[in-house]
Amino acid sequence: MAVESGAAFLLKMSDGGAPEQFRTVAGLRTTQMSIATGQVVVTNKGSDGWRDLLPAGGVRSVSISGAGVFTGSDAELALKARALTGALDRFEVSFEGGERLRGSFQVARLDYSGDFNGERTYTLALESSGPVVSL
Repeated sequence: MAVESGAAFLLKMSDGGAPEQFRTVAGLRTTQMSIATGQVVVTNKGSDGWRDLLPAGGVRSVSISGAGVFTGSDAELALKARALTGALDRFEVSFEGGERLRGSFQVARLDYSGDFNGERTYTLALESSGPVVSL
């Protein structure tokens, strides 16, 4: 299995149109994605002392975070507007191997920082709302 490049991890935001088009949020330098599945414990006397879990019984979520350089692109400006309103938007994450995940997310955090003589950078965090599907 070949090693995939981290640069090929792309975060895209829907334009809200019909048909829906996704545009890359430019300038991301680092990205991370976490998939979490909550657990519902159904252990009882018949479990022989072992924990039993209810299959697909917990709350599932996807968290995406990234950091990059502020470029003032339209996608970044739209992302900032969503952070200020708390709106839900559809996002897509794509990987070098062609796999994609798509779903509704809320911009949970958007931070800007910069040095006096350096570039302005940002970090963001997205939290899923509803199902996230693999394409």
